[in-house]
Amino acid sequence: MALPLIIAGIAALAILFIFFGLAGSRPVDPVQARLTQLGSMQARTLEELELQQPFFERTVRPLALRLSGAVQRVTSPRQTSRTERRLAQAGNPADLKTTDFLGLKAVAAIVAAIIAFVLLGLLGNNAVFGVLMALVGAVVGYLLPEFWLGRRIKARRKAILLAIPDTLDLLTISVRAGLGFDAALGKVVEKTVGPLSDEFRRGLAEIRVGKSRREALRDIVARTEVPALANFIGAIIQAEQLGVSISKVLQVQSEQLRIERRQRAEEMAAKAPIKMLFPLVGCIFPSLFIVILGPAVILIVLNIGKAQ
Repeated sequence: MALPLIIAGIAALAILFIFFGLAGSRPVDPVQARLTQLGSMQARTLEELELQQPFFERTVRPLALRLSGAVQRVTSPRQTSRTERRLAQAGNPADLKTTDFLGLKAVAAIVAAIIAFVLLGLLGNNAVFGVLMALVGAVVGYLLPEFWLGRRIKARRKAILLAIPDTLDLLTISVRAGLGFDAALGKVVEKTVGPLSDEFRRGLAEIRVGKSRREALRDIVARTEVPALANFIGAIIQAEQLGVSISKVLQVQSEQLRIERRQRAEEMAAKAPIKMLFPLVGCIFPSLFIVILGPAVILIVLNIGKAQ
């Protein structure tokens, strides 16, 4: 009985270390990292340089890269391209590439299978049931990164949708003040933060290295897939093709987005009573019934007892 407990404890510690490693792998500012490296310029061994990297970079990422080859062999090219597109829509969290993400799914499947086998098989003294639960855990662990990525995409799209009206107002003011469209985008990138600002910053960088403005803006649409942003960029591209004044297009789009934001707020306000209905029926009404009808039920039971 002691051996299964030891195995379960080791598995729990491994999961805890992996969690802390993933939580601590935050992106580092390259300028600050370079200044730190120059400030502490001294001879270091290869082992010391490796130990300076985050836990995720030293352990999980190499293991994921080794497993990603096996996962890619059983993954169709269509699924691989879909994963690459979804990672771009999520903003490439933790600088994950397609191979990293496929390997991470394999690692999660293995870890979930081990946990399910240890907890439900060894501790329950039923190896067959443990093997079946290990298979189920492997499937669940393989799908968990997809759910996590979907939540990141949804949160990023929501942040972009909320930031579009204010960003477009600033862009309109900058253009009407005399700046060109690219300079106005640079001003927006300078004054705002968030995923929309990051996309505009990337688009400006692509324009500076030679990509046309039309292609850079269309790439932003492909990386975000937010309908409001797609309509705005489509209007900008059409105005550029037809020679229409961009300031007028920006003004019209800004007014339209403010109207859409007000309509979304009204829609959410209209949904609030329906959403409040479920906690009212499930939590508040039973308590009210107990307080109101409880004494009457007690009196009825006592009267029935006396009558008998």
